[in-house]
Amino acid sequence: MTPAEARLWAALRGKMLGCRVRNQHVIRGWIVDFYIPSANLVIEVDGDVHDLQRDEDQRRTLALEAEGLRVIRFDNNAVLDTLPEVIARIVDALVVHR
Repeated sequence: MTPAEARLWAALRGKMLGCRVRNQHVIRGWIVDFYIPSANLVIEVDGDVHDLQRDEDQRRTLALEAEGLRVIRFDNNAVLDTLPEVIARIVDALVVHR
């Protein structure tokens, strides 16, 4: 787990958002950073390597969406520098689902 993923996990674990969050969860052969089953929500935290694999990330996102999942992405800097805003976006995604 990267430092950004660990920081986000510390904020999400233990039903802090009122729902169960799984980390490093396997879906259809892909390991997603975080998954909220009750909301069909995948949360990805992208480091610099993702700048080099945008096409692959897009294919993966489309495949996950085809399974009925929603995918939101944050870059490492957003998680490390603006964690409250990242949490707010996740909460917004959960509210939209309900």
